[in-house]
Amino acid sequence: MQSKWLKIFLIITGLLLVSGEVFAQVSLPSVNLGFKSTSNPNEVVSSIKILMILTILTLAPAILIMMTSFTRIIIVLSFVRQALGTQQMPPNQMLVGL
Repeated sequence: MQSKWLKIFLIITGLLLVSGEVFAQVSLPSVNLGFKSTSNPNEVVSSIKILMILTILTLAPAILIMMTSFTRIIIVLSFVRQALGTQQMPPNQMLVGL
């Protein structure tokens, strides 16, 4: 009997605690994706620097993998797999994991 009242009390308390957040309205942030003209060359240079840094950071992992022997090992293992006549054994994920 006491367990039943405890459950009811906890449910009502939880609903009362959460009821304020349910009716709260969150304003959406405004996003402006337009281009504006500028007379300050430093703003243009800084945006180009950011673009170049992001490009380098994006391509860096692929360049590092291509410079190591990882690709050669994977190619040789795929040739061995084809020479043995097994198309998908071991799977590609297992070869890369080795």
